[in-house]
Amino acid sequence: MKTALKFSSIIALALFSNSSVFAQEKTKTDTTKSKTINLDEVLVSTVRVTEQTPVAFSNINKEELAKRNLGQDIPLLMNFLPSVVTTTDAGNGVGYTGIRVRGSDGTRVNVTLNGIPYNDSESMGTYFVDMPDFASSVESLQLQRGVGTSTNGAGAFGASLNLLTDSYSKESKGEISNSGGSFNTRKHTVKFSTGLMNNQFEIAGRLSNIASDGYIDRASSDLKSYFLQGTFVGKTTLIKALVFGGHERTYQAWNGIDAATLKTNRTFNSAGMYFDDAGTMKFYENEVDNYNQDHYQLHWSEKLSKHWNMNMALHYTKGKGYYESFKEDADFADYGFTPIVIGGETVNTTDLVRRKWLDNDFYGTTFSANYKNENLDLILGYGLNKYEGLHYGEVIWARYASDSELGDHYYNDQATKIDENIFAKANYQLTKELSLYGDLQIRTVTYKADSPETGSVNDTFQFFNPKAGITYAVNTKNSLYLSYARANREPNRTDYENGNPKPEKLNDFELGWRLNTPKTKLNVNTYFMFYKDQLVLTGALDDVGSPLRENVGDSYRIGIELDAAVTLSEMVSIRPNITLSTNKNVDYHFQRDGVLQDLGDTDIAYSPSIVAGNILAVTPFKNLQVNFLSKFVGEQFMGNIDSESSKLDSYFVNDLSMSYELLTKKVFKSIVFTGLINNIFDAKYESNGYYYTYDDDSSGSPITYDGAGYYPQAGINFLVGVTLKF
Repeated sequence: MKTALKFSSIIALALFSNSSVFAQEKTKTDTTKSKTINLDEVLVSTVRVTEQTPVAFSNINKEELAKRNLGQDIPLLMNFLPSVVTTTDAGNGVGYTGIRVRGSDGTRVNVTLNGIPYNDSESMGTYFVDMPDFASSVESLQLQRGVGTSTNGAGAFGASLNLLTDSYSKESKGEISNSGGSFNTRKHTVKFSTGLMNNQFEIAGRLSNIASDGYIDRASSDLKSYFLQGTFVGKTTLIKALVFGGHERTYQAWNGIDAATLKTNRTFNSAGMYFDDAGTMKFYENEVDNYNQDHYQLHWSEKLSKHWNMNMALHYTKGKGYYESFKEDADFADYGFTPIVIGGETVNTTDLVRRKWLDNDFYGTTFSANYKNENLDLILGYGLNKYEGLHYGEVIWARYASDSELGDHYYNDQATKIDENIFAKANYQLTKELSLYGDLQIRTVTYKADSPETGSVNDTFQFFNPKAGITYAVNTKNSLYLSYARANREPNRTDYENGNPKPEKLNDFELGWRLNTPKTKLNVNTYFMFYKDQLVLTGALDDVGSPLRENVGDSYRIGIELDAAVTLSEMVSIRPNITLSTNKNVDYHFQRDGVLQDLGDTDIAYSPSIVAGNILAVTPFKNLQVNFLSKFVGEQFMGNIDSESSKLDSYFVNDLSMSYELLTKKVFKSIVFTGLINNIFDAKYESNGYYYTYDDDSSGSPITYDGAGYYPQAGINFLVGVTLKF
């Protein structure tokens, strides 16, 4: 949608905020003591916040996730939270997906699973495609916007996302879920729980398979995953052993298309394209990303006394996989081949098929202790994690293989990263109305790598990240809060590939108001985020689709977020949100046509000034809910030079979801019917893209050229599902 809606029109749309923003964690009853305790909450107590913490956050519980969990990835299920923008390479939410919060890309969203870091240590990205259907094993999730609180893993510059996996079940149960829809998308899930055996032991698990042809040509996905947990519940003890993971095989769709192709063939995919000897265009059928990832976690939570509890965890993640690509006329020198002579002519190029491998191990431990009394909630935490990644490439076929042997590596790189952090944070109730928050973290990171792309890297960073805030309860319905947070982050692997990057620094100020009445929940939050040496997206991509970034001197993000849940009647509620912001690079310099230019203050790439959403929920009768979901994203630049050719148009998309539970008395406890119509008004839009410039100095006078690419999203499409519960 090229014309942006007026501000008044956006408000009139009753934009969305998930009602679970204000949801509280479920509690479990300890029958041995006849009182309520939160055993599972201990797993995430170090990384989650409550309304007593001066941090902007949103919660989504299991029930809310289930209503739209028909095969799309976790970022798409979070699409309607405040300040969130999502995208998908295949165009329909299956396969590779991405998320941005307050304009910050996914590498700045610090993700933890039960308090264990999930971001890839080198790229800092989160690839939920490696854990298909993980949402089916999530008890609840919390998204903290801004720096948030200290936690394990990479520092948060846009948000922190923590997921708590399924709680234990007292009763035995099972589920069989099947769904399908447009683009030959289908999802099959089986879940079970033994319930608490002898009131102490439970075994639960899940198997899932998701497949889709994708909206984009050949952007197919074949995704498999599993989840298995064993739980021991004692009077004061909770022990969980978890094994989960997945295997993904997706046809590459990260090339995007140019503006001309966007007008004539929105679904075109150039990945795997080549020409045979007759000049006929063909596509390599195995141009795929193939990766397997397995996670192992052991958690021990113990209530030590009336005031003290502790949590300790060990974890290990194993990942291995490759990108496979067909390359035309590849230079021998790039692959270690020796030129050969055929028919008296020297041959030094060849068509070939290559695989770029990643074989990595990530392991470590986390520990936290929590002291809580009537006025003080104190958490002490520690984490030590190590990453070992082996990068290598091999040629599995070549038209002219020269003197190469099968299994030869044309590059090798062994990278390691050690991440250690210690933190202490506390909420102190100074008076009945006033509470104080403090948070101190020391984080030490050591990164080593040596490859043609990164060069020789051996860097150690030590960061001190203090945070402080106050919350003032005006009355039982209204509260105000103010906070300050300092954050520092190290560069990622791709940053090293593109120069000599500096660590980035952020000062984040947040000021908010919360209103909580029986029929209205409202949070108004203003943020002031000031950066030094921020690594901003340039808009360009590397040869495997990873976004490139560069340091800028000074930059800032200033905005206001409003989100609410309003009950209009017993049958109707609305949940709107809107974010208005300005996001600027200060005194940005850019070299054009061989001349360094001062462009003044420019917009930060991929940072729309308006992001809004709404859900209109209608419950005509018991067990039936119909939701009308809306999302508006304002126009944004894909580069940092405010070039019109880099502009991504605004878009407004609406979905319709339905859920009906039929209670039965025989065989099954209930049958749940779900349906989702995405993009119900068939809007043509692009949620992501890339932008690059290059210099041509062949004439002696450098001339800068611009180029842009786009990732089209699907028009109207649907998914329907049936879940049998027993």
